[in-house]
Amino acid sequence: MTTRFILDESAHNPDADMWFAQPEGFTTIPFRTLLNPPGSPGAEALREALAPVLDSLNDDLARQRFLAHLGQGQHLLAALAEVGTTRCAIGLHRDDISAPGKDVEADGGFLFSLFTVSWRDIAPTAPAVTAARAVAGAEGHTNIEYLELPCGPAGFSETVRTPNADSGLPQDPVLQVFAHLPHPDGKRLVVLTLGTTAVRRRAEYRSLLHQIAENVSFEDPLLEMEALAKAEGGSRPPRG
Repeated sequence: MTTRFILDESAHNPDADMWFAQPEGFTTIPFRTLLNPPGSPGAEALREALAPVLDSLNDDLARQRFLAHLGQGQHLLAALAEVGTTRCAIGLHRDDISAPGKDVEADGGFLFSLFTVSWRDIAPTAPAVTAARAVAGAEGHTNIEYLELPCGPAGFSETVRTPNADSGLPQDPVLQVFAHLPHPDGKRLVVLTLGTTAVRRRAEYRSLLHQIAENVSFEDPLLEMEALAKAEGGSRPPRG
């Protein structure tokens, strides 16, 4: 699972509270756009955007199925928004280290995952204490780890759970890897979550989330880069 990081236009958002590098292979879901209330300008824009898709379907049954799947997706995204999720992305990566004959997919298969960023309000606490508490009291979590990252202290953990039988979801074990990153203000906690049914790739997904967490910054890194570029430009001798 080879990854690269790319710069998204959201990095220039003046209202951003954190910055991070999302690896290549992840497609961000504009779930706020999908959750506009009926009758709002956003909902109307979504209806217009979907019109060509619906028109391209062969019959009414296909259209009904599409709308049913869209509704299920919106229900899931609404549930994520209720628990403080602000970003959601679907990951698709080639399984380039698979080993046939060892209960894994053949070489060249694809791995699917879901990456989310969520915010939680907490009682004012020192970041180091928050990071430790976040993982120490997490029931059923394993591979608990505490690290000092460039953005501050962080707690890592993971779980493997099977959806409830009455949830309507496939009864496949789901691996979730968590990174708990306290905001320097001591009042908020950022939770990065990476989930997948490819449980056998837990080491690779854990490493991937570590990479993402290591690139998190609570201060705009682009400002520092711009300042360094100006400084380097001013120190160069004039041409000619």
